[in-house]
Amino acid sequence: MYYYIGHFSKFIRPNAKRVLETVNDKSLLSTSFKNSDGKLITIVMNQSEKEIIYSLENQKEKTIITIPAHAIQTIVN
Repeated sequence: MYYYIGHFSKFIRPNAKRVLETVNDKSLLSTSFKNSDGKLITIVMNQSEKEIIYSLENQKEKTIITIPAHAIQTIVN
């Protein structure tokens, strides 16, 4: 847990605001934040035994991403 917090603190800056999101796969956990510089940070965790392909969408773009089994990803937009 110590290393997770250290990793997240590099991307989620002080005064960041949590952003509402929708996840349609029960194997994925996700949360997003908007930093004061306008960057959107999304953290995704795959709890399953298999890799998952998912789409990350915002008002400007849609990106298809693959996450390995039991992995955590940090995406910066």
